[in-house]
Amino acid sequence: QVQLVESGGGLVQAGGSLRLSCAASGRTFSMYVMGWFRQAPGKAREFVARITLSDSSTRYADSVKGRFTISRDNAKNTVYLQMNSLKPEDTAVYYCAADRFNSGTIYTRTYDYDYWGQGTQVTVSS
Repeated sequence: QVQLVESGGGLVQAGGSLRLSCAASGRTFSMYVMGWFRQAPGKAREFVARITLSDSSTRYADSVKGRFTISRDNAKNTVYLQMNSLKPEDTAVYYCAADRFNSGTIYTRTYDYDYWGQGTQVTVSS
């Protein structure tokens, strides 16, 4: 099993920045990819960004490209999401996700991931 704990959410004004962290524990030795998703009230959970842990290959949703950056610290089993130029429409609960093995997918769908954190609230005021 893999446990994921997010932190770093909060309230910020539009145009501001936040950095989210996701710390992994448990059977992390074979983890292949970690990602971030978000879910706004009344909406489906959507992909934000993901990073592979072997070569730091990244992928972003079009809505966050150029504003968000995902990075990793393998020694700490932690993935970060740096969010800049935040907009009110970025308001959501942000979830960290992980998968342990390379299944050959691009890892942008919720069902690509086996492990999930509890989420952290990000609120952007206008």
